[in-house]
Amino acid sequence: MSREGELVSIGYGGMVSAGRLIAMVEPGSAPVKRLITEARERGMLIDATFGRKTASVLVMDSDHVILSGLPLEKLAPRFGVDPTVLEEDA
Repeated sequence: MSREGELVSIGYGGMVSAGRLIAMVEPGSAPVKRLITEARERGMLIDATFGRKTASVLVMDSDHVILSGLPLEKLAPRFGVDPTVLEEDA
């Protein structure tokens, strides 16, 4: 089933196209912080936190980086991903 064109809520009124999503990651690591900084410098950062703390980062196939105030555990099911796969490997 293709999700191209389907809009999915990323919290607080923000929506993204599910078919354009490449990755969802947590914002804490140095490489992700660097990704955010570089996207901001290129004008490709979209802050959809609406003033809340960034809880997840979405990378789109358009090279946009989107910040969301919802954690991955809440976003994953909206994109059809089982949240149990988010648990770190032991």
